[in-house]
Amino acid sequence: MSTEVNMEISMEYKKGKHSKDTLIELYKNILRPRMIEEKMLVLLRQGRISKWFSGIGQEAIAVGITKALDKDEFIFPMHRNLGVWTSREMPLARLFAQWQGKDSGYSKGRERSFHFGAKEHHIVGMISHLGPQLALGGGVALKQLLSESGKVAVAFSGEGGTSEGDFHEALNVASVWDLPVIFVVENNGYGLSTPTDEQYRCEHIVDRAMGYGIEGHQVDGNNILDVYNLISKLKKDLAKNPRPILIEALTFRMRGHEEASGTKYVPQELFDLWGVKDPLSNFENWLLSEKMIDEAFIENLRADFKTEIEDNLKIAFDEAPIIPNTERELNDIYAPYEQIIVDPATDKKTEKRLVDAISDGLRQSMEKHDDLIIMGQDVAEYGGVFKITDGFIDQFGKSRVRNTPICESAIIGIGLGYSIAGGKSVIEMQFADFVTVAFNQIINNLAKQHYRLGENADVVVRMPCGGGVAAGPFHYQSNEAWFFHTPGLKVVYPSSPSEAKGLLAASIEDPNPVIFFEHKGLYRNNSIVEEVNDDYYTLEIGKANLVTEGEDISIITYGSGVHWAKEALEANPDISADLIDLRTLLPYDKEAILASVRKTGKAIILHEDCMTGGIGGEIAAVIAEECFEQLDAPVKRTASLDTPVPFVAQLEQNFMPKERFKQDLLALYNY
Repeated sequence: MSTEVNMEISMEYKKGKHSKDTLIELYKNILRPRMIEEKMLVLLRQGRISKWFSGIGQEAIAVGITKALDKDEFIFPMHRNLGVWTSREMPLARLFAQWQGKDSGYSKGRERSFHFGAKEHHIVGMISHLGPQLALGGGVALKQLLSESGKVAVAFSGEGGTSEGDFHEALNVASVWDLPVIFVVENNGYGLSTPTDEQYRCEHIVDRAMGYGIEGHQVDGNNILDVYNLISKLKKDLAKNPRPILIEALTFRMRGHEEASGTKYVPQELFDLWGVKDPLSNFENWLLSEKMIDEAFIENLRADFKTEIEDNLKIAFDEAPIIPNTERELNDIYAPYEQIIVDPATDKKTEKRLVDAISDGLRQSMEKHDDLIIMGQDVAEYGGVFKITDGFIDQFGKSRVRNTPICESAIIGIGLGYSIAGGKSVIEMQFADFVTVAFNQIINNLAKQHYRLGENADVVVRMPCGGGVAAGPFHYQSNEAWFFHTPGLKVVYPSSPSEAKGLLAASIEDPNPVIFFEHKGLYRNNSIVEEVNDDYYTLEIGKANLVTEGEDISIITYGSGVHWAKEALEANPDISADLIDLRTLLPYDKEAILASVRKTGKAIILHEDCMTGGIGGEIAAVIAEECFEQLDAPVKRTASLDTPVPFVAQLEQNFMPKERFKQDLLALYNY
């Protein structure tokens, strides 16, 4: 194991100017989580609680940091940070109910052990992937920086989490943007069973700070005064000189990664060495030696805590088990929001291409929402690769139109953190294909944030997508189906300039995460230029548009498919069809689809995405389930080939479903 430790029997505590009351308060806050843990370990052995991640021996880090912060400063804790929750004075009955999976817990039974947060306590719960939380801390810090609040954010990681790409991305962006965030790495020697010398080759994790051009500190994580003093000093300085800090807190995990894993892989001599550096007993002995407390004080305090723990455990245990409520489960997927449609103030219109309409809607949204920021690669001076944000920096400044490093995961995380702190963000994926490296942040953080923690995820991710421009397999994919499958997201895909402007503005107003697809082939397509309202307006998310009305067939499509379908109908004037432009894919307008199919008796679903696993399969299944008796023919799907997207124009045209759709439409009509 590569961690160097000062193994003196007694640690040195520097009282400084701290009052007796402050020191005793720190002692109380380090004793409470220890006693709670000791009780939980007993209950675990009795089978009365589930999985437990022990922080025994590491309490000084969580407590020292939390007590040094203001109560309204955000903390992003990890598994072994019970002292964060208790130091923020969470009601123990509710904390215990959380671990019991009871309804009065902080996540309504939806999260386990320490994967939860509390808005009122400014604690944001982790996900199992560890590294992504660091960027969320950076996002909160960005909001604090722009509001000039003087506040900081603190995000925790274990030493194992520093091997993840999210660690690099979060620190790199925080460095470039001078974000007032403190990244705390609890180096306890092992990532589950893997020692540090099998995880990294630098001598100390804090040495990495130099590579990011930021300040780094190594601290004895078992010395609560060292931790408290360092954070107090840094917090005061960051209020005047915002910047990121990397702290490596040296400590040791005295129990297993979680209780079931045991500790057989750890040499006994390490337990012996670290046992003498126990953060609670050493601090307690020092307070005794300084005559700030005595044995009677300790005995009485322990008795009070024991009573408090037992009383609150009884409340949690006495609470009835959760009774599933399907309606509540479904309602909590999204943050409560009732969209109010905004009509344009005047009838003034101007001809706009899709690219112009999106730019116009984004600009007017920036004017409407003072806390809205735009982030993405090359979006500032360059105006984005498609020039959507051209000129924005002159109007809104670099603080609100922010060029990012090439780090999609961190930027999604920063957008989410910025939302948690009360802001709105629009993030541009340079190409929709590049979203793969941010997939975890979107699927496991952004989409689940409200359901798990009741937090807003007020983020719009703009996704330039689609083909017809010979862009090949990494700049053309239609990947909307990846997100269509994910509860908690909204997926919007306009096909026309007027729709694009109104739906983008609506997406930005919505406090829920929206994946907003923009077809590159339609950006500057002069055949779809429209008269678009110059004023700000919104359209209803989740409402389909009936483009044409007919009696023979229902065509359900979106994006480029709308224009292919219109072309096919123009070439076959005998076919009378309902042409439904979904516009929103999640949640999609099921009622509009079913009403049309019940009328026509025939349905064909068209999309540019590949056939297998595409959105058409879900819609076809719903039609078959709910309109079976009204159907006069099997439900038909037309989509791109089940191959990667080819580059050469001839292969691309063969890949796409435009020509096949014409044949399928005629075949269905003649069925």
